[in-house]
Amino acid sequence: MDGETTSARYRRFAEVEARGSSSCYELWASGIASDTELLSLIDRLPPEKRQPNLVLAAARFLGVGDVSFPEFRRWVIRDWEAVAQVATARRTQTNEVGRAAVLLPVLTQIAGPLALIEVGASAGLCLYPDRFSYRYDDRTDLDPVGGASGVRLCCATTGQPPIPDRLPEVVWRAGVDLNPLNVADADQMRWLETLVWPGQPERLQRLRAAVAIAGADPIEVVSGDLNETVADLVSAAPDEATIVVFHSAVLAYLGVDERDRFERTVRTLRCHWVSNEGCGVIGSVADRLPVPASATPGRFVVALDGVPLGYAGAHGQRLDWFGPRSVP
Repeated sequence: MDGETTSARYRRFAEVEARGSSSCYELWASGIASDTELLSLIDRLPPEKRQPNLVLAAARFLGVGDVSFPEFRRWVIRDWEAVAQVATARRTQTNEVGRAAVLLPVLTQIAGPLALIEVGASAGLCLYPDRFSYRYDDRTDLDPVGGASGVRLCCATTGQPPIPDRLPEVVWRAGVDLNPLNVADADQMRWLETLVWPGQPERLQRLRAAVAIAGADPIEVVSGDLNETVADLVSAAPDEATIVVFHSAVLAYLGVDERDRFERTVRTLRCHWVSNEGCGVIGSVADRLPVPASATPGRFVVALDGVPLGYAGAHGQRLDWFGPRSVP
């Protein structure tokens, strides 16, 4: 976040994002926030490489276990050059398929068949929402036509989200990323697994199951800047399908000008636009929220064509709907 010190960034991560989700990450990030030696090491990294998710994952990728903070501290200081090298070379391309659970109620309100385009797609795992199984609260499971999926997503809800009784028909899929990951590359998939926070075995299981689905039916994720490629991808989509451009936890990595440019571009294209970003990331969406974005730290907001519809958990674990029961 602009103007935020590294110490404040790690303290916020510990208290807002990791608390209740990963006790290990809460412990480590809280310790880093008060440790001048570790902070000075992290501040040697380029600003975009100092984020907690990236630095902590880099240490785990190199072998540090779920240890106490003093043990973690000793390990990182001793092996800092290796940690810095991994953090510099890698990106936080989490590819959390759980977010499909908060996108599905929006996608199924759009007349199909659908052509899906994901910007910031990583390995493209979120481009298979029709291949996953879903459970909302205590409702009956929602499965693909062929039967239950190896990826089973559970989502708690409030309000009246338009939970569908069937999955969308997807006839075409494509993605773009600055650094596309290949599901057939063992090293790249190990990095994706490392990005799953410690203490969350269910996320690791569904990641592996989603990789298996993508591996059985691979799609192309092109390499490029989303602002430079989204128009070409929309042009390549089949005319007989309804085109949906979507993204989750992506625009926060762009500067404000680039976010605004993306919004201007996508609004001119022959597509619907579905976003799932932090509440303050898209200015025009933030302006239409029921409460100021500052009042909902750590939460995401799902929007269709720039109209906010509900608050979402960062990993798709919950959806608090405030939009209409049926989306126009």
